[in-house]
Order: sequence, then structure tokens, then C-alpha cells
Amino acid sequence: MSSMSSPTEKHKPGASSALSRLLKRGALIFGVAAFTLLAWRVYDSEQGPALQPWHLRVPHELSREQIDRADWAAWLQAENRLFAEVKRDVTDTLDPAQVPPFNRYRVDSRVYPPRFATDWNRSYLLRPSGTPRGVVVLLHGLTDSPYSLRHIAKRYVAHGYLAVGLRLPAHGTVPAALTDAHWQDWLAATRLALRTARAEVPAPAPLHLVGYSNGGALAVKYALDALGDPQLPRAQRLVLISPMIGVAPSARFAGLAAWPAVFPAFSKAAWLNLRPEYNPFKYNSFPVNGARQSWLLTDAVQSQLQALAGDPRLQQLPPVLGFQSLTDATVSTQAVVTGLFARLPANGSELVIFDLNRTSDFDGLLDPSSLTSLTGLLPALPGNYATQVLSNEGTGTSQLEEISRAAQSLESTRRLLDLNYPAGMFSLSHVALPFPVDDALYGTQPSAREDFGVHLGTVAARGERGVLVVPMDELMRLSANPFYPYLIQRIEALIDQTTVSSLIQ
Repeated sequence: MSSMSSPTEKHKPGASSALSRLLKRGALIFGVAAFTLLAWRVYDSEQGPALQPWHLRVPHELSREQIDRADWAAWLQAENRLFAEVKRDVTDTLDPAQVPPFNRYRVDSRVYPPRFATDWNRSYLLRPSGTPRGVVVLLHGLTDSPYSLRHIAKRYVAHGYLAVGLRLPAHGTVPAALTDAHWQDWLAATRLALRTARAEVPAPAPLHLVGYSNGGALAVKYALDALGDPQLPRAQRLVLISPMIGVAPSARFAGLAAWPAVFPAFSKAAWLNLRPEYNPFKYNSFPVNGARQSWLLTDAVQSQLQALAGDPRLQQLPPVLGFQSLTDATVSTQAVVTGLFARLPANGSELVIFDLNRTSDFDGLLDPSSLTSLTGLLPALPGNYATQVLSNEGTGTSQLEEISRAAQSLESTRRLLDLNYPAGMFSLSHVALPFPVDDALYGTQPSAREDFGVHLGTVAARGERGVLVVPMDELMRLSANPFYPYLIQRIEALIDQTTVSSLIQ
């Protein structure tokens, strides 16, 4: 009897065998699916244009350890070596017969940055006349350069501030640099810029930190780090423009798209798009790693904010003035509200939202979800921050009004503004906010005082599909802000307020 098996024991081998077959089948399905996706990725990437020297040559930046040991002079020396390397390994190797003349890396091109009076790809210090009353550090966005915040920097200088415009590592040179970039390097450079700011203008003079897009995420990350590190100079104010607090969830898996690139024959898979490089101060090509690093940075910011919930140190976070378009194809407006502002202490922070154009000109043409998204965006309960919504929904015309709500209140006040939505414009865009309409490169009414070889804000291409080498949606995207006077007025009021407060103290 002891040799007899129980009914349960008799079924064990069969059950185990069935489970094994199920696992094998699942693994096979997964393997086939993965192979199919990778094969499709290889095929898709190989359809694009060939890689060029600016996609292949990765220049040598300082390591984050070197950045943390460097001062501003050492940073500029390294930057000079970096740009010399790009000229030697990229510009000087180009065959004019193979590269179109409208290219930022051709020395004879009208968009070749070194030919301009100022190459805004480089880091800079802008000094006011006399002793600085304060200092501001400005952090640009992903694929961008210090050019993007120069207008705001100059307004700070006009108010007596020293402006520190930082070129973040892997920017301003060649797009290939972003294939080997890490967000921790950007943060190390941010620390360097803040050290420089305080070395140039010691406390108690006010220190502001301005971040645009990816630079906004870096500004928040630095401010959070400074709460727990007394060695990091603290900013008294944060100004965030289209801040990258959240991106599309798919960016989390962007790195998978580059897997085929481990084989040299499929190196183009490391790129999400390959575009002609016609912009003197911004990359047009975009590698997979850029998307991956932006997600990692935003994830680190979100995790740190969650970890500090209820921590008394969060009360010391500087007040934030944020500017955000309701519609933004690059960053998540919802994440700006719920991922950042909803977690701020009651410290005088404010969020400005630019609404869509609600006139009847666009009835039936706008996505219905965009028309209703503003209602569900702001919290139903009083929050710790004030809001201003610039909208023409209540005016019935193109004229905007400011709908203001104070912190800890649900009561709104309305004020008509001397601003109008231009004809034919249905919204702002992620890239437009920091540029006035007279910006020489991106402006819709470019100033004649400067010439950067092209007026990207006035391109209004018409013709047949498939002819242009640049996608039509890129040319149609708004590149300058018709409401910039409001944005800069709010920032200037903040400058004066902070300066007066520091003098009183």
C-alpha cells in the first residue's frame, strides 16, 4: 500500500507538463513579437537619410566628476576645446559636394554659428553696469542652446542682475553628443552654474533660477537637492517655462528602439529622427537617448517630490512662477499641475496657463478633448498656489482676459488685457513661450537688428506633399509667443519684488 500513489500525486506530472508547455508557448510568442518589433524598427530606421558626421562624431565633454571640480574659467576652457574638436572632426571633414549649403556645420553657410557676432551656442556671462543687485542662472531645453533664454537674460541684466547662461553638456555642438549624454551630467553643470553665480554675486543678493523645458526639470531637481545639501547655494525664486515635469509614458521605453543599433549595420536605429541641420542654435535630429534621458530626469524629479511629501524641508522650497501652454506636444501640462504645483507648500507660487484660441474661427477644427481639458486641469479644491489663465473664451473676440485665482481660494477675478490672439493662430506651442515675436530667428515679425541666416518664424510654405525635406508640421508649429509682453512683465515684477525684499532684509 505504501507504494500506491495518491490521486493528487498522479496528476502532478501532467499538471507540470501542461505548465511547462504553457511557459514555452508564452516564451515563443514573446520571442516572435520581440523579433518582429525589432525587425520593424530596423526596417523603419533604414528608410531615412544616411548618417552624417554630425550624427557620428561624439565630442569629448568634461565628466560629471570633472564638472564638480571645475570653476567657470575651467568650464569655458573645456568648452573652447570642445568647439575646436567639432570644427576639426566635423566641419573640416565635410565634402561641399555632399552637404547642402544651408547647413550649420558648413563654414561657408549663412547659418554657420561662428560667423555671427555672438555664437549663442556657448555659455555666457552678461554683466550689468555697476555692481550687480542680484544674479540669475538660465537653463535651456533639450536639443537647445543658451540662445533660447537670451531675451529673458537681457531683461534681468537691465534690472541690474548678472546673468549666467549655461550650455548644458551635449548641447550646442553636434546631435551625436546626445547619444552619449546622461542627465546627471546636466545636473552637475547646473551645480557649476549656481556655484559660479554665488562666487560672482555673494549672498544676501537675490539668486534666481530660470529653467525652460528640460531646463525646468533640472531647476526643480537642483532646488530639491539643495534642501538637503547645505553646500548647494539656494535660489530665492524659480521661474519655469514649459517645464518638463512629465513626458509621454512611452518615453520610458524609448531605449528599446535603439537596441538594433548595437550592430553597426543598424546604427540608424539609435535615432528617432534624422533631419537637415539648418537651425544654428538647435539640433533638428534627435537620438533615442535624448528621449530616454528626459524620462529618467522627470522620473527622478517626481520620485523626489513624492519622497518629500510631508517633510518639513519642503517648506523651504523657493516660490515658483510657472508658464505653461494648455496644449503642449512635448511635455505634459497635467504633470505640471498635479506632479509639481499640487505638491508645493504655501510659499507664494503661481502658475500661468495660456489657453487655446476659443473664437468661432476654429469651431469644429479643434480636438474636443482640448476644448474641455482646461475645466478638468485645475483642482476643484483650493490649492497652495495662485493661478492665472489667459483666455478669450469669455470675451467672444480675439482679446484675452486674465482669470486669476489666489492661493487657498476658489474665487476668480477677471481683467481684460491689451493682448489678442493673432488671426489664424489656434494655440501656443511648447517651443514658443520664451521668444518674443521680434526674435531674429524664431519671431513672426523678426527684427532687422540681427541676422542669423534664416527667419524660421516667418516660413509659410505652400505646395505639394513630399517635396520638402522638413515635415510640414515642424514648419507650422508656432515658434514665437505673441503674449511674451505678459510673460516678461510678470518676470520683471518678480525681479523687482525680490530685489526690494533683499534690500529690506
